[in-house]
Amino acid sequence: MSTKTKAAKITAPRRLDAQSRTLRIVEATAETDKPDAADQPGIQTPDVGALAHMTGYVLRRAQIAVFEDFIATIAETGLRPAQFSVLVMLDQTPGLTQSAVASALGIQRANFVTLINELERRGLATREASLTDKRSHALHLTPKGQTTLKRARELHADHEVRVRAALGTSDATDVLACMERLATNLKR
Repeated sequence: MSTKTKAAKITAPRRLDAQSRTLRIVEATAETDKPDAADQPGIQTPDVGALAHMTGYVLRRAQIAVFEDFIATIAETGLRPAQFSVLVMLDQTPGLTQSAVASALGIQRANFVTLINELERRGLATREASLTDKRSHALHLTPKGQTTLKRARELHADHEVRVRAALGTSDATDVLACMERLATNLKR
């Protein structure tokens, strides 16, 4: 393996894998360094046709774009979007139970336990026996969690500016209201 190839692997960019919604390392090879198909003469860009007018498809593409920017923006904190959301909630309302936070964020219980285990392992949050229900755990930020969240919020502010600029300043409030209506009203 050449020195150039080794360096490319070490400095490989991080990208969001749309299928699994996890961050993966993309090996920087000659193939990934090629320009997009649209930039290559004779290669057609796929036409998504009717998909471009389907709400779910457009929302998913927007979510991927927002998550990619968010993850790259707060990368230095090592937080993932769901972890950031949990820390924000615990900062706003210390002592919430695991089930309350999981429910509010729409995270399945089994996945939430894993998420909290990771936050505890990193020293960002703690679980304590609930004073009102001995079967539940109350969640709290640690001082390290507060420091990490403070930095993540600073970085998030830059991300939010980019997202709102992409939406157009006058549209941001309307878009958020529409998304909230979808989340609230489109349930079976």
